Amino acid sequence: MPNSVEKRIPRRDFVKLAAAGAAFGPFFLFPDRALAGQKTLKIAKWVHFVPEFNSWFESMAMDWGRQNNTTVTVDEIPVEKISAMANAEIEAGKGHDVFMFPWPPAEYCQHAIDHGEVYQLVASKYGAIQQLAHRSTFNLKNKTYFAFADFWTPSPLHFFEDFWAHVGMPLGPVHYGSLRSGGKKLRDQLGIPCGLAFTPTLEGNVTLHTILYAFRAWILDGNGNVLFNKNAFAVGVLKYIQALYQDSGTPDQLRWGPGGNVQAMLARQTSSTNNAISLLREAEKQEPRVAREIWLQPPLIGTNGMGVTALPHVTNCSVVWNFSQNQDGARQFLADLIDTSRAGYEKSLGCNFPIYPKTVPDLIVRLSKDSQADPSYKYMGLKDALHWTPNLGVPGFATPAYMEIFNSSLVPRMVQSVLKGESSPEDAAAAAASEIQRISEKWNQLS
Repeated sequence: MPNSVEKRIPRRDFVKLAAAGAAFGPFFLFPDRALAGQKTLKIAKWVHFVPEFNSWFESMAMDWGRQNNTTVTVDEIPVEKISAMANAEIEAGKGHDVFMFPWPPAEYCQHAIDHGEVYQLVASKYGAIQQLAHRSTFNLKNKTYFAFADFWTPSPLHFFEDFWAHVGMPLGPVHYGSLRSGGKKLRDQLGIPCGLAFTPTLEGNVTLHTILYAFRAWILDGNGNVLFNKNAFAVGVLKYIQALYQDSGTPDQLRWGPGGNVQAMLARQTSSTNNAISLLREAEKQEPRVAREIWLQPPLIGTNGMGVTALPHVTNCSVVWNFSQNQDGARQFLADLIDTSRAGYEKSLGCNFPIYPKTVPDLIVRLSKDSQADPSYKYMGLKDALHWTPNLGVPGFATPAYMEIFNSSLVPRMVQSVLKGESSPEDAAAAAASEIQRISEKWNQLS
């Protein structure tokens, strides 16, 4: 159920404050008048994978409300329902003052204020905007920012060391070729399939968009022109995914709901997957024995000259709607949010990497000496994560066209049609390219 966080002064506390602070006079003598003068700030937030972070965020929002004479409400929305809720608010022309997405909300650029002022407020304390945030929230058409990004979550490869050691790869697969060859041996010898997510979920979307990019099967170029299926890369990557599934997959991969790949790994039913480190954190909490066997490494090396790369599992982007009833308060809340980045990193158990590095200057030290990891240096594979994590929309920006392609699960639908035998790689790539072209043309006409 949605959670509400509101500023209220309990009667017993009011009496104590009134007795101790008579000098404040009218404020304590007339509490109803004081409360009537309060502003309100309504926040919609996607449900984070780490429950501790959700609890902390609500408490932090309450504190901010107290300090700013504002009644704050926080509604938590499952990730899979975020887009539907945002669409409903836009259609109604009313809703929350701050709406938080786990990905760049470029599709809603026409309904957002310019968040450039928020970035400017933060720059005075923490420096210029980071490239990942800039390319995830900047509108190339009108040179404004349709959202504000405060943290992101890398998506490294998780693998079971004991499984992969059995096939001579104790350090796990390092490129897509070894993922396929080693994955086949694991399924043949141990009956353990590979566990990449292929369904229309956040995990499946990020995984498959990462693979497309790693194989140079790019969707749009930097100018928004359609690249997909303009060369042999698109069909080539679909043939690779088809072969990977046939050699090392499981039918469950085509049925997983949100977090399905995570649950399969926690049950030791799969050998590897791409995911946020919330997977390993959950293992550390539930079953330390399982956690000891799960290791992290940077993403797999791509083909056709592509290096190590993986799209972010999350890019936390907040939108202040242009119909918000408290735009000034919303701007200030987002700017002040950066002051809490260190606490947010800690309460997310290290999932939330800061957009502004100065807020967690000892990040590398924390990764090298993690108190929950066994061994303590297990998370050091993330030390260069910013270097191998481009923005959604790469090689361009997170444009409305790209994000509609992402949020419509076009890529997972295309892949599933191949894996289920409904389409050949060639036909699936052609159909997807046609849909991508339609979406691109639609947004070109709207801009």
